[in-house]
Amino acid sequence: MKTCKIGSLKLENPYFLAPMVGVNDIAFRILCKNAGAGLVYTGMIHPLSKEDFNLEDNPAIQLFSNNEKGIAEFIKQHDSQAKLFDFNLGCSAQIAKKNSFGAFLPNKIKTVEKILKIMRASTKKPITLKLRKSNDSLKLLKVAEKYCDAICIHPRTNDQGYSGKADIKFAEKIKQKTSLPVIYSGDVDENNADEFLKTFDFVMIGRKAMGNPNIFAKLTGKKLEFDFKAYFSLATKYKIKFSQLKAQSIFFTKYQEGAGELREKLSMAKTLNELKKILNL
Repeated sequence: MKTCKIGSLKLENPYFLAPMVGVNDIAFRILCKNAGAGLVYTGMIHPLSKEDFNLEDNPAIQLFSNNEKGIAEFIKQHDSQAKLFDFNLGCSAQIAKKNSFGAFLPNKIKTVEKILKIMRASTKKPITLKLRKSNDSLKLLKVAEKYCDAICIHPRTNDQGYSGKADIKFAEKIKQKTSLPVIYSGDVDENNADEFLKTFDFVMIGRKAMGNPNIFAKLTGKKLEFDFKAYFSLATKYKIKFSQLKAQSIFFTKYQEGAGELREKLSMAKTLNELKKILNL
């Protein structure tokens, strides 16, 4: 078994919950951690955001921005709450394109170097960088090697988004070109995770974990099973807002018998009591 370590951070296993906006609230992160995830990420957070983040589970914190403003201050404020800090260069959503962040960051090489340099100076915690397949990937890798403790590669292009085939050969090329640990992201599930780990140091699971924290129990051999009721209990404790509860209820019921009809009812729910009635909570 490979040593599971990023910088000074020791990890129980190489199976990570990928950063996902609208999914990775504190209740879901805790559930995935309890199910066996070696590391759990927040969704993307802007360093100048005024939102109140609950980080008491000490997750990996993913940042996004198109400049360095507020990054040092954010890291110093939340340093004690973070396992590590990641910078996102992988988001290919339309909002990223519109606001020039993630995979659409302009003047990418210079801007990323400025940001990573500030991140490195602001914390002793590990720093990672999440990349997509692009013409800049190898140049960005060289920048990352100056400041980062690991990199994550999702080998699809901006145009692909999350569709089409991930270019595993490209990810392998990245792995061969660096001495940094490499986190592989792209279509990872319980059936192929260990195969990816023959080449890469860690794997990151995103869409296959949505509503399915049990994927980590399967990967780690834990005899555990968590359903929406378990999520609901944690969500109540952490005062998760209704809109998020509703979204999670739809994710969690995707594979249930009669899921189509059930999810349609859930999508129409207007109150917490309606949601509880539909799910018999």
